[in-house]
Amino acid sequence: MVDLGERSYPIYIGESLLGQTELLQQHIPGKSALIVSNETVAPLYLEKTRAMLGGLRHEAVILPDGEKYKNLEVLNRIYDSLLRNRFDRNTTVIALGGGVVGDMAGFAAASYQRGVHLIQIPTTLLSQVDSSVGGKTGVNHPLGKNMIGAFYQPRAVIADTDTLDTLPQRELSAGIAEIIKYGLICNADFFSWLEDNMSLLLARDKTALAYAIEVSCRTKAEVVAADERESGKRALLNLGHTFGHAIENGMGYGVWLHGEAVGAGMCMAAIMSNQMGWMSDEETERTIKLVEQAKLPTKAPPSMSAEQFINLMSVDKKVLDGVMRLVLMKGIGNSVVTSDYSPEDLNRALQQSIAA
Repeated sequence: MVDLGERSYPIYIGESLLGQTELLQQHIPGKSALIVSNETVAPLYLEKTRAMLGGLRHEAVILPDGEKYKNLEVLNRIYDSLLRNRFDRNTTVIALGGGVVGDMAGFAAASYQRGVHLIQIPTTLLSQVDSSVGGKTGVNHPLGKNMIGAFYQPRAVIADTDTLDTLPQRELSAGIAEIIKYGLICNADFFSWLEDNMSLLLARDKTALAYAIEVSCRTKAEVVAADERESGKRALLNLGHTFGHAIENGMGYGVWLHGEAVGAGMCMAAIMSNQMGWMSDEETERTIKLVEQAKLPTKAPPSMSAEQFINLMSVDKKVLDGVMRLVLMKGIGNSVVTSDYSPEDLNRALQQSIAA
């Protein structure tokens, strides 16, 4: 449960949730729904989702799959369907897919007729542990990732772990990056559990995955409840993301998966924290080793320069009054949002983090 007073909502995690008609319908207050999915997910799970809607009037819009399509032009396809089918303010938008679908459907729901109902059905590990929870929605702009969007909470999140059976291994690893993040920011015991159980997660052990998803969602729910609109503590959830967003933008959206960029970004944050004397050599090595065990990159791409990183990082939502804030670490499980570093600190970390 994400505790936001009257806007609180449940998170369901488990097997065989797709197909439970009552589970979905109890969170749909009106008589109509628009399912938003993509070309990869729709052939697998669209019919199951349609069946859960019973006799409710509904339509589906299928988007192309990939981060490079997370833009205003493709977003218009959702608005086109909402308007063409004359959906009113009591309709429900259902996001069926990964983080891109969730972000775009969420933003459409937030802005169509100034806000309609939203339900998230995440089908990737990354979206189940992170992007479907907390209400961040939006699209990318050529000059910056997620710079156009809104905070908009769903009525429910339904995470069916069976959908992970069809997830490519690369996507599974990308989701694990966000799971590692929760251990690093505030839960050293969970980080140690991940060190002991990474092989089970990569092997898609259902018990291990369910536990990791539950801990991740609970952690994020607690942070969001304390700081819904990212005025303070919630910014900790961006560990590795300022570096990672620069990689995604610099390489071209979709070349690196979001989780891959975050994995390298967390290692970059660990290296910078270590160089500043905030994080021990041992904890830095543990961080990099765990990211590596998850089959994720630990270094920035060699084609990017430190100067390019700095230029791209300066176009970031965590920049306030011209000052770039970074999420760094004072040990595993103890992250901080800070601008207390010098340009030399950042440049030195970037130089060491870029792959030779």
